Amino acid sequence: MRTLFDDFDEQLNAQGYKARKGQIVDASFVDVPKQRNSRAENEQIKAGEIPQRFKDNPNVGRHKDTDARWAKKDEETHFGYNNHVAVDNAHKWVRDYEVTSSEVHDSQVFIELLADNPSADVWADSAYQSENSAISLAAMQMRSPVHKKGNRRNPLSQRNKKSNARRSKIRARVEPVFGSLTHEQGGLYSRVIGLVRTEVKVGMMNRVYNMRRFVTLCRRDMSAI
Repeated sequence: MRTLFDDFDEQLNAQGYKARKGQIVDASFVDVPKQRNSRAENEQIKAGEIPQRFKDNPNVGRHKDTDARWAKKDEETHFGYNNHVAVDNAHKWVRDYEVTSSEVHDSQVFIELLADNPSADVWADSAYQSENSAISLAAMQMRSPVHKKGNRRNPLSQRNKKSNARRSKIRARVEPVFGSLTHEQGGLYSRVIGLVRTEVKVGMMNRVYNMRRFVTLCRRDMSAI
Protein backbone atom coordinates (compact mmCIF):
# COMPACT_ATOMS: atom_id res chain seq x y z
CA MET A 1 0.00 0.00 0.00
CA ARG A 2 2.83 2.36 0.83
CA THR A 3 4.44 1.68 -2.56
CA LEU A 4 1.16 2.39 -4.37
CA PHE A 5 0.70 5.61 -2.42
CA ASP A 6 4.24 6.82 -3.14
CA ASP A 7 3.97 5.90 -6.84
CA PHE A 8 0.89 8.07 -7.23
CA ASP A 9 2.63 10.92 -5.40
CA GLU A 10 5.44 10.73 -7.97
CA GLN A 11 2.86 10.91 -10.75
CA LEU A 12 1.41 14.05 -9.16
CA ASN A 13 4.85 15.63 -9.13
CA ALA A 14 5.36 14.68 -12.79
CA GLN A 15 2.07 16.41 -13.67
CA GLY A 16 3.33 19.64 -12.12
CA TYR A 17 1.50 19.33 -8.80
CA LYS A 18 4.55 19.49 -6.57
CA ALA A 19 4.21 20.45 -2.93
CA ARG A 20 4.10 24.23 -2.50
CA LYS A 21 3.43 26.79 0.23
CA GLY A 22 4.22 24.43 3.08
CA GLN A 23 2.49 21.51 4.74
CA ILE A 24 -0.32 21.16 7.26
CA VAL A 25 -0.05 18.34 9.80
CA ASP A 26 -3.06 16.96 11.62
CA ALA A 27 -4.70 13.70 12.66
CA SER A 28 -8.16 12.15 12.81
CA PHE A 29 -9.54 9.16 14.67
CA VAL A 30 -10.36 5.96 12.79
CA ASP A 31 -12.89 4.22 14.99
CA VAL A 32 -13.35 0.45 15.06
CA PRO A 33 -16.01 -1.73 16.75
CA LYS A 34 -15.65 -1.59 20.52
CA GLN A 35 -14.41 -4.73 22.26
CA ARG A 36 -16.34 -6.49 25.03
CA ASN A 37 -13.52 -7.68 27.25
CA SER A 38 -13.13 -8.04 30.97
CA ARG A 39 -11.12 -5.44 32.88
CA ALA A 40 -8.32 -7.96 33.41
CA GLU A 41 -8.20 -8.75 29.69
CA ASN A 42 -8.03 -5.07 28.81
CA GLU A 43 -5.11 -4.63 31.20
CA GLN A 44 -3.30 -7.53 29.55
CA ILE A 45 -3.93 -6.08 26.08
CA LYS A 46 -2.60 -2.68 27.17
CA ALA A 47 0.51 -4.44 28.44
CA GLY A 48 1.04 -6.06 25.05
CA GLU A 49 -0.13 -9.52 26.13
CA ILE A 50 -2.74 -11.79 24.54
CA PRO A 51 -5.38 -12.96 27.07
CA GLN A 52 -5.52 -16.70 27.58
CA ARG A 53 -9.20 -16.83 26.56
CA PHE A 54 -8.26 -15.54 23.10
CA LYS A 55 -5.57 -18.21 22.76
CA ASP A 56 -7.78 -21.06 23.96
CA ASN A 57 -10.66 -20.11 21.67
CA PRO A 58 -9.43 -19.09 18.18
CA ASN A 59 -13.00 -18.23 17.14
CA VAL A 60 -12.98 -15.54 19.81
CA GLY A 61 -9.38 -14.43 19.31
CA ARG A 62 -9.65 -13.78 15.57
CA HIS A 63 -12.43 -11.25 16.22
CA LYS A 64 -10.51 -9.34 18.89
CA ASP A 65 -8.52 -6.27 17.90
CA THR A 66 -5.62 -6.23 20.33
CA ASP A 67 -3.84 -3.38 18.53
CA ALA A 68 -6.59 -0.76 18.87
CA ARG A 69 -6.60 1.53 21.92
CA TRP A 70 -8.89 3.96 23.73
CA ALA A 71 -8.35 7.73 23.57
CA LYS A 72 -10.27 10.77 24.79
CA LYS A 73 -10.36 14.18 23.15
CA ASP A 74 -12.67 17.11 23.89
CA GLU A 75 -14.91 14.95 26.09
CA GLU A 76 -15.32 12.42 23.26
CA THR A 77 -14.08 8.85 23.71
CA HIS A 78 -12.71 6.89 20.75
CA PHE A 79 -11.54 3.31 20.28
CA GLY A 80 -9.32 2.45 17.36
CA TYR A 81 -6.55 4.19 15.43
CA ASN A 82 -5.27 7.55 14.19
CA ASN A 83 -4.78 8.68 10.61
CA HIS A 84 -1.89 11.18 10.83
CA VAL A 85 -1.47 13.19 7.63
CA ALA A 86 0.77 15.84 6.11
CA VAL A 87 -1.28 17.85 3.61
CA ASP A 88 0.14 20.11 0.92
CA ASN A 89 -1.07 23.65 1.59
CA ALA A 90 -1.30 24.65 -2.08
CA HIS A 91 -3.14 21.66 -3.58
CA LYS A 92 -4.54 19.90 -0.47
CA TRP A 93 -2.92 16.56 -1.36
CA VAL A 94 -2.16 14.02 1.35
CA ARG A 95 1.62 14.00 0.89
CA ASP A 96 2.35 11.48 3.63
CA TYR A 97 0.54 9.58 6.35
CA GLU A 98 1.12 7.36 9.36
CA VAL A 99 -1.35 5.02 11.06
CA THR A 100 -1.06 4.43 14.80
CA SER A 101 -3.29 3.23 17.61
CA SER A 102 -5.43 5.99 19.11
CA GLU A 103 -3.41 6.59 22.27
CA VAL A 104 -0.32 7.70 20.31
CA HIS A 105 -0.07 11.45 20.69
CA ASP A 106 0.00 13.54 17.50
CA SER A 107 3.45 14.94 18.31
CA GLN A 108 5.03 11.46 18.35
CA VAL A 109 4.83 11.12 14.56
CA PHE A 110 5.20 14.82 13.70
CA ILE A 111 8.78 14.71 12.43
CA GLU A 112 8.35 11.33 10.72
CA LEU A 113 5.59 12.79 8.55
CA LEU A 114 7.84 15.62 7.42
CA ALA A 115 11.16 13.81 6.99
CA ASP A 116 10.51 12.68 3.39
CA ASN A 117 8.57 15.82 2.40
CA PRO A 118 10.69 18.87 3.19
CA SER A 119 9.07 22.26 2.80
CA ALA A 120 9.61 25.80 4.03
CA ASP A 121 6.67 26.04 6.45
CA VAL A 122 4.88 23.53 8.65
CA TRP A 123 1.43 24.37 9.98
CA ALA A 124 0.00 22.53 12.99
CA ASP A 125 -1.99 23.17 16.14
CA SER A 126 -0.56 23.54 19.63
CA ALA A 127 -0.57 19.76 20.23
CA TYR A 128 2.56 19.58 18.08
CA GLN A 129 4.42 22.33 19.95
CA SER A 130 7.46 21.04 21.84
CA GLU A 131 11.12 21.84 22.26
CA ASN A 132 12.17 18.64 20.50
CA SER A 133 9.93 19.41 17.53
CA ALA A 134 11.34 22.92 17.25
CA ILE A 135 14.91 21.60 17.30
CA SER A 136 14.15 18.94 14.68
CA LEU A 137 12.42 21.41 12.37
CA ALA A 138 15.33 23.81 12.67
CA ALA A 139 17.74 21.00 11.79
CA MET A 140 15.70 20.30 8.64
CA GLN A 141 15.68 24.04 7.84
CA MET A 142 11.91 24.28 8.17
CA ARG A 143 10.06 27.22 9.63
CA SER A 144 7.56 26.41 12.30
CA PRO A 145 4.42 28.58 12.34
CA VAL A 146 2.93 26.18 14.90
CA HIS A 147 0.26 27.53 17.24
CA LYS A 148 1.51 29.09 20.46
CA LYS A 149 0.32 27.58 23.72
CA GLY A 150 -0.56 29.44 26.88
CA ASN A 151 -1.33 28.31 30.42
CA ARG A 152 -2.71 29.70 33.64
CA ARG A 153 0.60 31.21 34.70
CA ASN A 154 1.63 32.42 31.26
CA PRO A 155 -1.47 33.30 29.23
CA LEU A 156 -1.13 34.13 25.57
CA SER A 157 -0.53 37.76 24.69
CA GLN A 158 -2.86 39.59 22.29
CA ARG A 159 -0.11 39.43 19.69
CA ASN A 160 0.13 35.65 20.01
CA LYS A 161 -3.66 35.31 19.87
CA LYS A 162 -3.78 37.28 16.61
CA SER A 163 -0.90 35.22 15.27
CA ASN A 164 -2.74 31.98 16.13
CA ALA A 165 -5.86 33.30 14.37
CA ARG A 166 -3.88 33.88 11.16
CA ARG A 167 -2.37 30.43 11.40
CA SER A 168 -5.78 28.87 12.01
CA LYS A 169 -7.01 30.14 8.63
CA ILE A 170 -4.24 28.19 6.91
CA ARG A 171 -4.45 25.14 9.15
CA ALA A 172 -8.20 24.94 8.47
CA ARG A 173 -7.37 23.83 4.91
CA VAL A 174 -6.84 20.34 6.29
CA GLU A 175 -10.47 20.06 7.40
CA PRO A 176 -11.91 19.50 3.88
CA VAL A 177 -9.53 16.55 3.55
CA PHE A 178 -10.97 14.82 6.62
CA GLY A 179 -14.44 15.96 5.57
CA SER A 180 -14.04 14.24 2.21
CA LEU A 181 -12.74 11.06 3.82
CA THR A 182 -15.65 11.08 6.26
CA HIS A 183 -18.61 12.12 4.10
CA GLU A 184 -17.67 11.11 0.57
CA GLN A 185 -15.59 7.96 1.07
CA GLY A 186 -17.58 6.04 3.64
CA GLY A 187 -16.23 7.62 6.81
CA LEU A 188 -13.17 7.24 8.99
CA TYR A 189 -14.43 3.95 10.38
CA SER A 190 -12.90 0.52 9.96
CA ARG A 191 -14.18 -3.02 10.46
CA VAL A 192 -10.89 -4.74 9.71
CA ILE A 193 -8.97 -6.18 12.66
CA GLY A 194 -5.42 -5.25 13.64
CA LEU A 195 -2.94 -2.49 12.89
CA VAL A 196 -1.55 -4.07 9.69
CA ARG A 197 -4.96 -4.38 8.02
CA THR A 198 -5.95 -0.91 9.21
CA GLU A 199 -2.76 0.54 7.70
CA VAL A 200 -3.76 -0.92 4.33
CA LYS A 201 -7.35 0.32 4.57
CA VAL A 202 -6.41 3.85 5.69
CA GLY A 203 -3.60 4.03 3.12
CA MET A 204 -6.08 3.16 0.38
CA MET A 205 -8.53 5.77 1.66
CA ASN A 206 -5.79 8.43 1.56
CA ARG A 207 -4.73 7.37 -1.94
CA VAL A 208 -8.31 7.39 -3.27
CA TYR A 209 -8.74 10.87 -1.81
CA ASN A 210 -5.66 12.02 -3.77
CA MET A 211 -7.02 10.46 -6.95
CA ARG A 212 -10.35 12.24 -6.53
CA ARG A 213 -8.58 15.49 -5.73
CA PHE A 214 -6.45 15.09 -8.86
CA VAL A 215 -9.58 14.76 -11.01
CA THR A 216 -11.07 17.88 -9.39
CA LEU A 217 -7.95 19.97 -10.07
CA CYS A 218 -7.66 18.69 -13.65
CA ARG A 219 -11.25 19.77 -14.33
CA ARG A 220 -10.57 23.15 -12.76
CA ASP A 221 -7.44 23.67 -14.82
CA MET A 222 -9.15 22.58 -18.05
CA SER A 223 -12.05 24.98 -17.48
CA ALA A 224 -9.56 27.82 -17.04
CA ILE A 225 -8.07 27.28 -20.51
